[in-house]
Amino acid sequence: MSLAVVKSRARIGVTAPPVIVEVHISNGLPSLSIVGLPEAAVKESKDRVRGAILNSRFEFPTRRITINLAPADLPKEGGRFDLPIAIGILAASGQVPADNLDRYEFTGELALTGDLRPVSGIIPFIHQSGTKGKTAIIPVENQHEAFLIDNSHTLCAGHLLAVCRHLSGEEKLPQPIGSSSPPNILIKKDLADVKGQMHAKRALEIAASGKHSLLFVGPPGTGKSMLASRLPEILPPMSKSEAIETASILSVSGKKFESDMWMQRPFRSPHHTASAVALVGGGSNPKPGEISLAHNGVMFLDELPEFDRKVLEVLREPLESGSITISRATQQAEFPAKFQLIAAMNPCPCGYLGDKSGRCSCTAAQIQKYRAKISGPLLDRIDMHIEVPRLENMELRSSPAGESSSNIRTRVIRARERQLQRCGIPNSQLESRQIDKYCKLSEKNEKLLGAASERLGLSARAYHRILKVARTIADIEGCDAIEQNHLAEAISYRRLDRNTE
Repeated sequence: MSLAVVKSRARIGVTAPPVIVEVHISNGLPSLSIVGLPEAAVKESKDRVRGAILNSRFEFPTRRITINLAPADLPKEGGRFDLPIAIGILAASGQVPADNLDRYEFTGELALTGDLRPVSGIIPFIHQSGTKGKTAIIPVENQHEAFLIDNSHTLCAGHLLAVCRHLSGEEKLPQPIGSSSPPNILIKKDLADVKGQMHAKRALEIAASGKHSLLFVGPPGTGKSMLASRLPEILPPMSKSEAIETASILSVSGKKFESDMWMQRPFRSPHHTASAVALVGGGSNPKPGEISLAHNGVMFLDELPEFDRKVLEVLREPLESGSITISRATQQAEFPAKFQLIAAMNPCPCGYLGDKSGRCSCTAAQIQKYRAKISGPLLDRIDMHIEVPRLENMELRSSPAGESSSNIRTRVIRARERQLQRCGIPNSQLESRQIDKYCKLSEKNEKLLGAASERLGLSARAYHRILKVARTIADIEGCDAIEQNHLAEAISYRRLDRNTE
């Protein structure tokens, strides 16, 4: 009888908990059984592993083989355990050395030829393997993700034979090839392309500086979508830790990771027919949804009232907490969701309420029903509500080129740095105690905000959001204190607030 122990990792949310693969070979009728809560794809690995071992010119033991994936109560999915199972069988049968297996952690799906195929969740696997001082052996097709992790002891293999030769000391496996330096970020969508709409551009700069959520309201064709699509170009660059978090989510989602998008903030724009599961994530083995794929970036919801109301309501908790927890019968997964929400809507069903052309034919009841598709609590969580009016043709033709995104981005970075130096977070994430400390008002300004709050019927949440926006406006102008003009401008961005009485 012989036993081999090989280390690997599972995938739960954006984490990679350790899994110990124990392979026991004993006398008895030839059989192979896998225990330890494996799903169907893991159970099928015995056929892939057998074919890979035989086609790699090794002997597959014709004895009783028992494979235990520990801990037993942790769900295991996919083909990520093919390689560690194969190495365990070869080590237990004495065909490869077993004395140095403790130094490594293995993952990879095996083809019947013995070739290694890529698996999802490589970035969390490498990151957590490196923190434990282990060397990760991964498929070579995953190396474009592997080189993003600094100081990781990672080796790449394209075939089962290459791994066995490395363990036998015959030929060393190579490290990932690539560069972790960020690519040059070029501005592809410049705000200078948007004619006029200076008020909306100003609001976009404020939103970028303080990471505030923003709602554009206006007739069709006024540039709402153009403005929203240009927000990522003026946002501050991501830190290395933020980039790794974002890349980890993309890695576990199973989507292809593009190395040229490294360090660039994501921009997600789901269609209004998207379901609640598509937005928050889900599945029997939970995967991230749109709000998590937009982590550290922007999620743009165009035609906001056309989304199902129940779908929009799932955004309420993530907007406040910055994370989403998905619970299933067998497991619970938590995904980060610190996204910046940008939305756009028409003022009425036909879209032309308040337009200079006077084309609106909607009744008051129709307008009320249309706007009621967005609940008060959700609207309350959006920091700024901006009107984007239609421009006349003469204004479009005569409007000079606007300020470039690069110039605006410089001011945004400077304002964000002031916030991080002051309290370590963007203004939109300030808690109550921090608001009291950093958003103090003079007696005159207190009365101004109190009068506005009473007139608009503002909730305590909206009251605090006005203070946060005012703090951001002051930061853009380099002021230590919130002045009256900063507060007045912040109040002007809450025009869609509803009286809750």
